[in-house]
Amino acid sequence: MPNDTRLSRMLHVLIHMDHLGAPVTSEVIGRMLETHPVVVRRTLASLRDGGYVTSVRGHGGGWSLARSLDEVTLRDIHEALGRPKVVAIGLADHNPRCPIERAIHDALTDVIGEAERRLLARFGEVTLGAVSRSIRFPGQPPCDGDSRH
Repeated sequence: MPNDTRLSRMLHVLIHMDHLGAPVTSEVIGRMLETHPVVVRRTLASLRDGGYVTSVRGHGGGWSLARSLDEVTLRDIHEALGRPKVVAIGLADHNPRCPIERAIHDALTDVIGEAERRLLARFGEVTLGAVSRSIRFPGQPPCDGDSRH
């Protein structure tokens, strides 16, 4: 199963939007992420529904931040994206009557649940503003339109 990269990609986009300080079109974001603008619009729509971005149609339009990055946490964006799984370990259920399989299932369920709770709690402590301030751009502007930065 491939990793779900939506959180990482949307954090990337939001920080770029902040650095640009102007509306950004789905086409520009699509080039930045090397994906189709329709995918960008669909994904950003969930952030718009959560109140993190706004969109304006037409010439001069595009996507803009609706909040300061200091008001937005990693957890906020994770939740706006539909709370994708943060731990990808699956549980076997080939023989649910087997006491060994049940014991393993119970142990893994407990440990995975605790890991997810801790990770999401930590996500709630980290703002996008803090992440943005940690970025250093040696000799380059924050966004040069090149997806290889």
